Amino acid sequence: MTGTPTVHRTSTAKKGRTLTPEKIFDLLVEARGADRVSIYFRDGRIVSGAVIFNESKGTGRIINVDAEVSVDFRVEEIRDVRF
Repeated sequence: MTGTPTVHRTSTAKKGRTLTPEKIFDLLVEARGADRVSIYFRDGRIVSGAVIFNESKGTGRIINVDAEVSVDFRVEEIRDVRF
């Protein structure tokens, strides 16, 4: 179920908050139980879906079933997490 994600680029996405890596890590742990999460990447991408996160490796995947898209990520690539 991998593919090219639907990418949203807006001026607010680049001007928004940037969290510390520790806070992003904590949010990703909490987000594993959420139905829908939006991940804001440092390169401007915004991807929404369900999150799988491996705490020991600091890596994960966000899966959007409706769009049939999945994106692998590392904590260092993320600027913000909202759910």
